[in-house]
Amino acid sequence: MEFILHISAIIRIFLVFVFILICIRKHLSLGNAFLMGAIFLGVLFGLGPKAMGSAAVLSVIYPKTLLLAIIVSLILILSSSMESAGQMKRLLTNFQGLISNPRINLVVFPALIGLLPMPGGAIFSAPMVKELGKGTSLGPDMLSFINYWFRHIWECWWPLYPGVLLAVMLADINLWTFIKVMSPLTIVLFSFGYLPVKELNQSNPRQDSKERPSVVPFVTELTPILIVIFVGLGIGMVLSFVFPEFTVSKETGLIIALCIATTWIWRKNAFSGTQIRKILFDPHILSMMYMVIAIFVFKGMMEGSRAVEAISNELRMLHVPLILIIMALPFLVGGVVGITVAFVGTTFPIIIPLIHSFGEAQFIMAYIMLAIGSGFIGVLLSPLHICLPLSNQYFGTSLTAVYKHLWLPSLCFIASSFVYFWILRWLLL
Repeated sequence: MEFILHISAIIRIFLVFVFILICIRKHLSLGNAFLMGAIFLGVLFGLGPKAMGSAAVLSVIYPKTLLLAIIVSLILILSSSMESAGQMKRLLTNFQGLISNPRINLVVFPALIGLLPMPGGAIFSAPMVKELGKGTSLGPDMLSFINYWFRHIWECWWPLYPGVLLAVMLADINLWTFIKVMSPLTIVLFSFGYLPVKELNQSNPRQDSKERPSVVPFVTELTPILIVIFVGLGIGMVLSFVFPEFTVSKETGLIIALCIATTWIWRKNAFSGTQIRKILFDPHILSMMYMVIAIFVFKGMMEGSRAVEAISNELRMLHVPLILIIMALPFLVGGVVGITVAFVGTTFPIIIPLIHSFGEAQFIMAYIMLAIGSGFIGVLLSPLHICLPLSNQYFGTSLTAVYKHLWLPSLCFIASSFVYFWILRWLLL
């Protein structure tokens, strides 16, 4: 044990990363991978069984841990309910005809699907993209790129994504401040993704003379998502104003809004008791709750072992720039695991304390933006990201062909994030 404690803290944490990534690649659940990684970390940094148990228990009973687990579960219940009710399909069907521009339609369909996080969600919008692409000059590789890219333009900030909520909780920052800072990234993603679509030749243009359908059915199907956004925001603001000492008012507002939205779906679609029980007791929901708890146990073990303090001291001695760590670590982990919540859960317990230890706490939102932007591109380029092979398989194209379209907008996005980082630093001075 003494020998292990004399090994560089950077090497020890690197071994923990490798261990977690091997567990994920061996198809262990994310919850098991993080929990085993937390134990391995405790051993490498000299924590005894009692200290590890104490760190784990304190992490689990932390109110925000429990609230995040509940929120993630409710989001999955909402997503599953909308899918079971056929509401996402109706949403897309009722959108058809509202916009006459075929280019806009081509990108809006996958973007609408992206509002609701679901595993392999790109496959839901693929049939619509393929149908709209029939009268164009776009090949299957470009159609797959469009379907894949625009499906993920919200993932850096949309509050229904577990990775976003986890980042907000781990960084202990205000959700709406986070949204305000991060949402411009969607404009950047849309702009770079839209450039090749803008130039397409439409051989079978839509007839604008056709009467456009009413917007009411589309808005009706969008109601659950609107409830989550506006009711959740409203309740959170009211609770913050009435009970200023209540530190979890935003999370409570989101929980109430998710319950209202889900109940609305069940009533509108006349769900039976059997259907509701099937959704509520879905094993995937329990595994996600377990994963959230395991990530916070990992975070607690990082704090209890003082690993970040040791790593920070070593990085200072080596004169490694903080900005390089913030960009490289999430990007590499995101590229290896292909899952946003995994790169956030693995790297944020390290980079957030590092930001504070480097005396950069006043710029934390700028660093968080850069970390998420870098990790997001790592995930987007990862061949393990399930949406990518599913989309390619549907359109009958290869990974290499789609990468030819992915690399340039990805590089432009990273460059834009870097510029935005310095703008944020200047604004936060």
